[in-house]
Amino acid sequence: MAAAGLAAAGTAAAPPAAALDNGLARTPPMGYNDWNALGCGSSFNESTMKQIADIIVDKGLAADGYRYVNLDDCWAETQRNADGKLVPDPNRFPDGISGMADYVHAKGLKLGIYTSAGTHTCNPNGFPGALGHEQSDADQFASWGVDYLKYDNCNNQGVDAVQRYTAMRDALAATGRPIVYSLCEWGQNKPWLWAKDVGNLWRTTGDISDNWASMLSRFESNVQLAQYAGPGHWNDPDMLEVGNGGMTDTEYRSHFSLWSIMASPLLIGTDLRKASQATLDILGNKDVIAVDQDRLGRQGTVLKDGTADGSWVIVKPMADGSRAVALFNSSSTPRSIGTSAAAAGLPARGGYTLRDLWQHKDYSTAGAVRATVPAHGTVMYRVSADPHWASHPPAVAGGTTGSPLVPVGGTGPLGFTATDLGRTPAREVRVSATVSASGWALKPNGPTAAKELTTGQALGTHWTLTPAPGGTSGDTATVTWTLSYRAPDGTPVSSSLDEAVQLVQPPPSGDSYVSDLPFVSATNDWGPVERDTSNGEAAAGDGHTITVDGTKFTKGLGTNAPSDVQIYTGGRCTRLTAQVGVDDEVTQGGSVTFEVHADGAKVYDSGLRLLHQPPVAVSADVTGAQVVDLVVTDGGDGPDYDHADWGDAVVHCE
Repeated sequence: MAAAGLAAAGTAAAPPAAALDNGLARTPPMGYNDWNALGCGSSFNESTMKQIADIIVDKGLAADGYRYVNLDDCWAETQRNADGKLVPDPNRFPDGISGMADYVHAKGLKLGIYTSAGTHTCNPNGFPGALGHEQSDADQFASWGVDYLKYDNCNNQGVDAVQRYTAMRDALAATGRPIVYSLCEWGQNKPWLWAKDVGNLWRTTGDISDNWASMLSRFESNVQLAQYAGPGHWNDPDMLEVGNGGMTDTEYRSHFSLWSIMASPLLIGTDLRKASQATLDILGNKDVIAVDQDRLGRQGTVLKDGTADGSWVIVKPMADGSRAVALFNSSSTPRSIGTSAAAAGLPARGGYTLRDLWQHKDYSTAGAVRATVPAHGTVMYRVSADPHWASHPPAVAGGTTGSPLVPVGGTGPLGFTATDLGRTPAREVRVSATVSASGWALKPNGPTAAKELTTGQALGTHWTLTPAPGGTSGDTATVTWTLSYRAPDGTPVSSSLDEAVQLVQPPPSGDSYVSDLPFVSATNDWGPVERDTSNGEAAAGDGHTITVDGTKFTKGLGTNAPSDVQIYTGGRCTRLTAQVGVDDEVTQGGSVTFEVHADGAKVYDSGLRLLHQPPVAVSADVTGAQVVDLVVTDGGDGPDYDHADWGDAVVHCE
C-alpha cells in the first residue's frame, strides 16, 4: 500500500518452535492476482475473475505453470454476520467464494483469497481482518475450497508479527486442507529470519507499483536475500506489473527475468482480458519460467553488484548442473556486461553451450558470457558444459560505443563493435544500421565488415549521426544495429540491438533552477517527479509547497525515494546547489539519502536524513560533467514515507 495506508508492526520475537511442513510450494507459486490491475473497482467481481480463469487456460498460461487465481481485498462484506463469520459480497460474488472455487477447480486451477493479520484489511472501507478470528476464518476458507491465503499486515494493533502470523499458520494446519500460506508483512520485521517456520513465502518489500524505480527498488532489496529461500519457503518481492503500461516492454522483460532468476513467486498482475500479445509473450516465456521453477530451488546470487554503475550479473545454479545468468543493466545507457562460465561455477571445458532465453537460440562460447545490454534491459542465458557445444554457431557479442545524447545543432559519434566469443570462427561478419526518425542520417566512417573473426577478435565500426534540421531538445530517435555472420558450417546468424538517442541542450550561462530544465530521464518510486511541489505519490500535480522542517521553497523537485533525475550539462557547469530533506507532509518515518553523480561518479552524499531534520545545504562539484544525476536512495529500509525534496536546486554554468 502507499505510505498513507501503512500501519505500524510489532518487533519480531524469537522464531516459533514448530516448523512449517505442509509440503506445498516446492517451487515458487505461479498464478494471477487481481489487485495491481483491478484493485477494489467495480470490475473486480465473479464474472471478471471467471473470465481471467478462462484466459489462463485458453492462452496456454495454465500449461506454462500459472495455477492460482487469487482474489485480493474487497471480496467480503464490511461486517461479519451475527455468528462472527465472514460474508462474501453478494454483488461481487453472487455464487459465493465456494462457487468461485468450484469454477476454477473445474478448469484445473486453484483459488486464492486475501485477508489481513489485523482487525481490518488495508482497504479504507474497513473490511474485516482475521486478528482474533484466525481459526474461524481458516475454517471458512477451507470449507470454501481455498488453496492459497495472502495474509496482509494492516491494522495489526501493534501485536507482535511472529505471534500474529504463527496463529494463522496453526489455524490453517488445523483445517487439514493444503493451503499455501503467503505472509504479506512488507519485510518490516525481517521475515526472512523467522518465517521459514511459519509460511511458504513472505514479502520482503513494500508494495510494488507500475514504474521502473519501484521495480528496481524491490529487486535491489530482494536479491540480497538468496540464502533464505528454498523449496517450500520463498522470498517474495511482490506481484508482477508486466503489461500494466507504466514501463516499456524492455523494462517488463527485465522485471520478469529478475523475478525468475530470484526464484520469486510469479503472480500476474495485469488485466488479462486486455493483455497485448507482447505481454503474453513475456509472461509465457517457457525458457525463463523454467529458471524460476527449477526443482533445485535456489535463488540467484549476485556475482557483480550494479548499484554503482548499473551493471549487474546474477547467477542461479540449476538442477541439471547448468547455470542461469542474468546480465542486467539498471542504468539509462547501454552497457557491456559480462562474466565467464568459470566465474558462474561451471567446470573447465573446451567450450560451452550458451542459450539465449529471450531469443530462444543456442550458441557456443569459449567461456565468455557477455552482451551489450540496452538501458533498463536484461540479457538472460542458460550456460552449460555441453559436450555438443561445437554444433552451435559461435556467440558474437555486439556492443555500442559513443554517447546516445546528441547536442542540438551538432552531430553524434556512434559506434558498434562485434567480438567473437566462440571457440570457432565467425565468418562474413557485417554490421549495418538504420535510424528511425525522419530527416536523421547515419553514415559509416570506415569498414563495416570482416571476412573472419577468430576467438576474441573484434570488428570495430564508427558512424556519424546527424539529426534532422531544426530539431529541439528532447527529440528522440532509435538506431537499430544489425549484426550478421556465418557459422563455420555456413549457417547464417543475425541479431539486432535498438539504441535510443536523444537531442539535448545544455543549460544557459549563469544559474538555472533544475526544475526549469528538461530532464534526460526521471524515475521515482511513488508517482512522478514533481517540479516545484512535493510528491503526492499518485498523479502529476498532486503535491504541495515544498516544506522541510518548516522551511518552505517555491522552487525545487519533489520526489519519493528511490529516485533519479538526470539532466544534461554538456561540460558547461561547475556546481549544483540545493537545500534537501524529507518533506513535512510525511507524518511518520521518512529516511533517505541525497546523492549527486557527475558522469556516473558520486560527488556528493548527504548521509541519512530523517523527518523533522532541518534542510541540509548541498554544494556538489560537477565541473566538466556531461550528465548530472540527482539521486535519492531509500536509506535501506524501503520507500514508504520517503518524500524527498530538492529545495532551490540550481546548476551554476559558464
